[in-house]
Amino acid sequence: MAATPRAATHRVIEDTRRMPSSRTCGLLTLSRLASRCEIGLKGGQRFRESWGMDIIRMGCLGAAKIAPPALVKPASRTPGVEVRAVAARDPARARAFASKHAIPVVHSSYEDLLADPDIDAVYNPLPNGLHGGWTIRALQAGKHVLCEKPFTANAAEAEEVATAATATGLVVMEAFHWRYHPLAARLLDIVAGGDLGPVRRIEATVCFPLFKPSDIRWRLDLAGGAQMDAGCYAVHLVRTLANAHATGTAPAAGSGGVGGEPAVVRATARERSPGVDRSMRAELVFADGRTAMTTCSMASAPRVGAVVIGERATLRVTNPLAPQIWHRVTVKGPGGTRHERVAGGPTYGYQLAAFVAAVRDGAPTLTPPADSIATMTVIDEIYRAAGMSIRTPTALG
Repeated sequence: MAATPRAATHRVIEDTRRMPSSRTCGLLTLSRLASRCEIGLKGGQRFRESWGMDIIRMGCLGAAKIAPPALVKPASRTPGVEVRAVAARDPARARAFASKHAIPVVHSSYEDLLADPDIDAVYNPLPNGLHGGWTIRALQAGKHVLCEKPFTANAAEAEEVATAATATGLVVMEAFHWRYHPLAARLLDIVAGGDLGPVRRIEATVCFPLFKPSDIRWRLDLAGGAQMDAGCYAVHLVRTLANAHATGTAPAAGSGGVGGEPAVVRATARERSPGVDRSMRAELVFADGRTAMTTCSMASAPRVGAVVIGERATLRVTNPLAPQIWHRVTVKGPGGTRHERVAGGPTYGYQLAAFVAAVRDGAPTLTPPADSIATMTVIDEIYRAAGMSIRTPTALG
């Protein structure tokens, strides 16, 4: 683990528009300041070293399309971290990825990357069925892990990852990036603040078109399906909003929260191919009587949002997953309607800052393994309720 940083010796002009909030990330973090110091993105490492800060050196497992926006770009702007190495099953692809993104080290295999003593942590954007197995291998190799969602193929595998994280004492964080944006904290404040009155129902929708027939997200052997790739967001939105506390927080999974975890009443799937869902809708219920619905699809027009219905007012949020592009928050009740916008940069920047804080300083994360287990448990129950099999891990080979 990287050492605790020494006190700063340079004056820095803070860009508050791009700073992760202390409430969202658990502590005050510096973000995207290189350009203000006239260093530029390629000088980011010199900027970090000038602070006397040990760098968390990250490796990327695979050259996935999500890696540049989720890791490479925010790392170039976030103090205390650098992307040092990449490995992919196709060495040529790994070399091209490294060349394009100025990553200095290319490993010939995932195993070699995990064995690299110069790597402190890894980002795991592999296909769903490979998340759990390679996260466990990374932990066993002494690496912290930022793992893409969905966390694992199923809840049992999520528990295995949690056990490995506990045994090693290393950080494992699921990449539900939306949760780290200031918008998420604001939504929780609205729900917990009393404006809505007692909450009666929560609905979350995540739909988008996936045009490429050969996309790995359609492959059953890689734990694909709409509920896994789109529906995991919908489930996580419902769970988070249902357990909202004041000051933009939610209790740890398994603690009971405001209403505990939901049970699945029924679910309906439309299959693209045998065993692979192209859309899914599920009805949920909490122990206190509140209801919820999740809707997801990888074969429809884009729709991303959530609704929280209270006795006095209704909260609607559009595009909570990429609010930096555009979003809207609306609270409507008998007294009228108000609209809100929450300032902030890309969600992935806040997420990486939180991961760095967890690795370097031991700060708690908002998406720890316990939260992931709870999400995967609901996903498993949705598949069963729809008459489908839960996903299974892919053999690592």
